[in-house]
Amino acid sequence: MRIIAGKHRGRVLAQFRGMQVRPTSDRVKESFFQILGIKLQDARVLDLFCGSGALGLEALSRGAKEAVFNDLSPDSLSICKKNVAALGERGTMYNLDFRTCLARVTGKFDIVFADPPYAMDVAAETLSLLARRDLLAEQGVVVWESEREESAPDGWTTVDRRSYGRTKIFFFARQV
Repeated sequence: MRIIAGKHRGRVLAQFRGMQVRPTSDRVKESFFQILGIKLQDARVLDLFCGSGALGLEALSRGAKEAVFNDLSPDSLSICKKNVAALGERGTMYNLDFRTCLARVTGKFDIVFADPPYAMDVAAETLSLLARRDLLAEQGVVVWESEREESAPDGWTTVDRRSYGRTKIFFFARQV
């Protein structure tokens, strides 16, 4: 697992051993970061199920100004902290359930990365919490990774959808 582009291009990240964690592949990351493009410049990013922190760190490498990392697993957050330090970056870290994290964070995010364990069926709930707390910036987007088909709940729209084998990426935005 590595940073694909930007100021940290090519840097290798610490990662998990074993099969319990499923990091986003470089191919999938490259694709959706190309789609995000200019939205990354000076963006405030939330990596809600951060694991190793690879998505938030890729965003920082490509020009995001701030990243907030959250994961329920202390092991995941430990690896994320190592990766943030190894790249000389900073980020706010939370070791919370996603619901508690969304209740606690403040301000608006330009990009929210949501890559929960595939067994979790929480897209509608997560989007509802983001909307209720008004955490997404006006032109903000939620990048959702799943192996199942997800649909945008009321008040949201799917602005893009990509499929890479069993991995599906959805780009959700608030309806105006």
